[in-house]
Parts: sequence; C-alpha cells; structure tokens
Amino acid sequence: MTGPSQVLLVGHPNVGKSVLFNRLADATAVESNYPGTTVSYTEGEFVVDGDTVPVIDTPGTFSLDPHDRAEEVTVDLLDGAEDALVVGVIDATRFERGLNVVLELVEREFELTVAVNMWDQARRHGIEIDVKRVEALLDVPVVPTVATEGRGIETLKRRINEDRSP
Repeated sequence: MTGPSQVLLVGHPNVGKSVLFNRLADATAVESNYPGTTVSYTEGEFVVDGDTVPVIDTPGTFSLDPHDRAEEVTVDLLDGAEDALVVGVIDATRFERGLNVVLELVEREFELTVAVNMWDQARRHGIEIDVKRVEALLDVPVVPTVATEGRGIETLKRRINEDRSP
C-alpha cells in the first residue's frame, strides 16, 4: 500500500472537520467515546485507489500543547498514530489563524496534507490564498476544499494517498 495506515483530521473547532470527515468516510461513521471522558471522536474509513484507509475526526484544538480535555484527546490520538497521515484542516476565511496548528504539526514532523476548507467563503470575502506558494513554503500538499458541497474531496483523497517515500 502506498497510502497511510490511517488519517487523522486535525484543526481548530468549527473549521469543517466533521463535514470533511463525512465526505471522506461516505457517511459510514461510527462514533467512539475516548475512555474516561465525554469528549468523543469519530472513526470511519474511505477507499481510494483500491486501498481502504481508516479516518478519525478528532476534537477541535487550538494547539498541540493542550489546555482542555478535547485538546488532550487530539494530542493523545496524534501521539498514538504511528505511520498516520494528518490532514490539517484550516478555515480559509481565517487562514493565518489556522496556520498555528499546521505549523505545530510540521514542527513535530507528522506526515501532513493541508485542507484549506470553506474556500468558497474566502473567495466571496475577497481573500486570496496562493495554494502553490503555501505548498512550497510548508513542503506539504495543500488542497482547497468546500466540504459542504463536496468540492476538492476527490483531489484531497488522491493527495492523501500519494506515495511520499523518498
């Protein structure tokens, strides 16, 4: 298999991670409770190029230095996710704000793809994001998405499943 062993969706609250998850997992989600908490994450899977890949929608986090239980759950999931690929989900209308978590993921050397979600809303507000430049600066794939409409989902699946071995 050339793709990742699993995919974790990570980003701030309310950036569209769950909508993106439902598009990727094709509504085959199973909700799971993290032991000992009321904070939950959702698990599912998607198929791309014949490979079935587990995907987890993590609780929203503003930092990988957790300040509440939801952030602790996300960091714990990341810490236990060897050979996983992380999709850093950013709200395109608040792009700079969302970069902090993505930069923390880059710093911790996670295999990473960035989904710049709510692309349509950013365009409507006159916000321009040079995806190719961001891709070059971060040295990771960056995909514009509109999860509510399913736009960019197939491209995101392909970019997730790319062989990144040297």
